[in-house]
Amino acid sequence: MKRRIVLTIVLWVFGTFVSHAQEKRFGLGIIFGEPTGFSGKAMLSERNAIDAGVAWSFRSNGRFHLHADYLWQFPHTIKAPEQFTLFAGIGGRLAAGKGDGIFGIRIVGGVAWLPRNSPLEIFLEVAPILDMIPATELSANGGVGVRFFF
Repeated sequence: MKRRIVLTIVLWVFGTFVSHAQEKRFGLGIIFGEPTGFSGKAMLSERNAIDAGVAWSFRSNGRFHLHADYLWQFPHTIKAPEQFTLFAGIGGRLAAGKGDGIFGIRIVGGVAWLPRNSPLEIFLEVAPILDMIPATELSANGGVGVRFFF
């Protein structure tokens, strides 16, 4: 009886781990560009996700940079042997350095490549920004990155 209970628990834990890994629900990685730093993505569904970045901006003598975006994803739009997903979204960014802070709204778009049988996502994104605090200005972010999905 004890063996059966232990075996059931082991199979349940293993099955949960395998099914969670196949779903690729959360990814962490790095992004290179403006800004450069760490990137995360949480899949809400096949068509929706939230991404975020904690990074360093090299503009204006350097700034600590945080951003988060709500993404709409368009999988299977590009017909290819590999899976490419187009995405677009809206979010916000905060940047701080040398006694001042910036708040802006990001409009992000890009493409992600999900190599077959791999927990990786390689992406390219561009994000025009309307900064609103401390002054209204236009700027942009962009970069190339890779995330490992758990």
